[in-house]
Parts: sequence; structure tokens; C-alpha cells
Amino acid sequence: MKILMSAYSCEPAVGWNIVREAAKYHEVWVLTRPDESQDVIKAELARNPMPNLHFVYFTLPFWQDSRKWGQSGGMQLHYYLWQIQAYFVGKHLHQEINFDLIHHVTFVNYSSPCFLSLLPIPLIWGPVGGGESAPMSFWQDFSLNGKIYEIARSCVRWLGEQDPFVRLTAKRSFVVQATTKDTAQRLYKMGASNVQIHSQSGLSAEDMELLSQYEMPNEPIVRFISMGRLLHWKGFHLGLRAFAQANLPNTEYWIVGEGPQRDILQTLSIDLGIVQKVKFWGKLPRHKALNLLQDCHVLVHPSLHDSGGWVCMEAMAAGRPVICLDLGGPGVQVTEKTGFKIPPDEPYQAVRDLAAAMIYLVTEPELRVSMGQASRKLVRENYTWQVIGEHLNQLYLGLANKKVLEMDVVSQVF
Repeated sequence: MKILMSAYSCEPAVGWNIVREAAKYHEVWVLTRPDESQDVIKAELARNPMPNLHFVYFTLPFWQDSRKWGQSGGMQLHYYLWQIQAYFVGKHLHQEINFDLIHHVTFVNYSSPCFLSLLPIPLIWGPVGGGESAPMSFWQDFSLNGKIYEIARSCVRWLGEQDPFVRLTAKRSFVVQATTKDTAQRLYKMGASNVQIHSQSGLSAEDMELLSQYEMPNEPIVRFISMGRLLHWKGFHLGLRAFAQANLPNTEYWIVGEGPQRDILQTLSIDLGIVQKVKFWGKLPRHKALNLLQDCHVLVHPSLHDSGGWVCMEAMAAGRPVICLDLGGPGVQVTEKTGFKIPPDEPYQAVRDLAAAMIYLVTEPELRVSMGQASRKLVRENYTWQVIGEHLNQLYLGLANKKVLEMDVVSQVF
């Protein structure tokens, strides 16, 4: 099949891995920007040529640098205008190549349109996320800046949902791949008819090989670890409170990452009387962070609105059980066999249940091992890029067959 892909961001992450997997089965043209990832892509293709993979680089003629005018707002505006330009570039290519379908890959934002949906070709939109919200009862722990952030985020999403082009994208998509249940619900409200829930996260064969070598530490001290940016909505304050409430001997809690909440979290650990058992490692390169994961027994990831959950995927591939809230991407990835998903009803209840899960995993070492084994099996069977590519190929072929059947019906009618 001839597939047109829209990948505004195609650095080695979601965009690059999806287009590479698709090109194993089909002829793929990728619309993307000539930014710093262009050199990385060219170097990778020089090492591993893929004759089925073609890149079409372009950017706005009047606005070359997408980071100008701010990393967040400026880039979002650039992305919107770039999507309009992508329509005209894609239309011209379609006249030459006659694509079978379009797949929009990045950005993974459900409240921004894909103008390629205006072309007369079946569209797969996704993965798209961003429909998750921190439950209102948890806002009581947020600072004023945190509350302003949540309000602004909700307003931006609401404005996006009112955009007629976003609604048109939802309605014209043959399939929308949502990363979470919350995003799927919002997409249905905007008129999408076929929404599938899939994680946007995947691991390479190299990552799986590395993480599969991690064994559960056989040490008297059980270590919990949380990894990520120290932001208010990551919920690390809930993890610290739960750790203090569990009050377990021979345990430690490691926090890896940097962010504006670090001082607040450090003060909280002092107030809770657990400062001697909590260690803040700061921001580390990925390989060093994974080395710390190797020395720990359980991942604690109490995020309040996370579309993805890469760290959960890595921890499960490493054979570690995960304790998370039943929200967002982690709520999709983690199962009852691989960890504990805590209902996010109220902060005090979430802390109590997080603490209970910690106690369970400390006092039942066999449970840690069995959940770790189930975690590794789950990732290997569902969340490697190879498996994701196989599923994607089946989706493409299914849409092609559906298109052929519809054409047969039309020909029979006339």
C-alpha cells in the first residue's frame, strides 16, 4: 500500500518508530519538519537503509524556527499553521502518487486538527491523547500556579474541541487511536465513530533485551522508585505520603527527576519524618536512571493525568511491579496481574490505598516476583515496536479491505 504519514515531530520516539514499522510492510511517505531530527533520520537511514521510506521536509516560509515565541504556545501555533501547509503538500503528492490511506502520527494531541483529513483518502488519526484531567478533589494539594496551569489547560482543550476543523478531523477519521479512556470519551463527543484505545508507548528490541536482564534485587532493604519531572500533576506528593503512612522498616524511596516541585517534595519528606529514607537523585541520563531502576523493587507512579507512561513500560519490561492511579496511560498499561491500580476517588483514600499496596509488596516477596514476571510478559507480547507494527499492518489491511468492499457495493448499486 502507499501510505502518507503526518509526523510534525519525528525524532526517535513515537513518530520515528511508527513510520519505521509501517515501512516494513508498505511504501511510506512522511511529512515532517527540517529541524534537528533531520540529521538524525538521515544518519539512521544511512546505517539501516529502508527503500520503502521517503521523507518530505518542509516548514513555514515566514516562520522557520518552531521554537520561536516560546517552547509551548509558539510551537502550538506553528504546529497549527504547519498542518494547514501539510494539506497542500499532501494534496500535491496525492495527485502524483495516489495514496491508499493517511496516518497522522504526531503531535499526539486530540484537540488539534489534522487538515489532511480534508483529502479524499481514509485517515487514521493517532495515537492522540491529552483528554485526561486531574480529578477536582486532588486540586486541593496544588499550589496557585498549579491550579492556574490546570485551568489554562482545560480552557485550551475546550477551545480546541470547539474548532470546526478538529471536529471535522474526528468525524472524517476512519479510525481514531486514543491513548486513554478519557480521550476516547471526548473524541466520541466530538463526532468520532470508531475509536480504539492503544498506548502510545513502545519499546525497541534493544531496550527489551537490556531490561529483560534485570533481576529482582535480593536485598533486605526494599526500594520504591518514582521517575519523572517533578511537577504538581505527577503526584509524587501522594507517593511520599503513602510511604510515610505505610511506615515500613527496611525500606527506601528513591525519586529520580528534576522540576519546580523538588523543594516542596523535599520539605514534605522532612515534615512526614521520612527524610532519612528518601533520596532525591535529580535529573539523570536515561542509562543512569535505568541503572537505579535495576536496584529497586517497585515503581510508584501516582500521576494524575499522563497520556503515555513510558516509565511504567520500562519498569514492567524490567520485571518490576507498578503501583499507579487508575488514570491515563498507566491505567491502560497496568493490569491486576502486573501491579496495583488505585481508584482516584479522594486524596486521603488514594494515599491509604497506595500505602496498602506498598505494604503488600514488601511483606509478600513472592508477589513482587510473580507480578514482575507477568509485567515482562505483558510488555513483550503487547508493547514492543515490532508487535505494534504488526498490529498497525493489520489495521491498514483491514481498512484497505473495507475500502474495496465499499467500492464493490457502490459498483453493484450503479
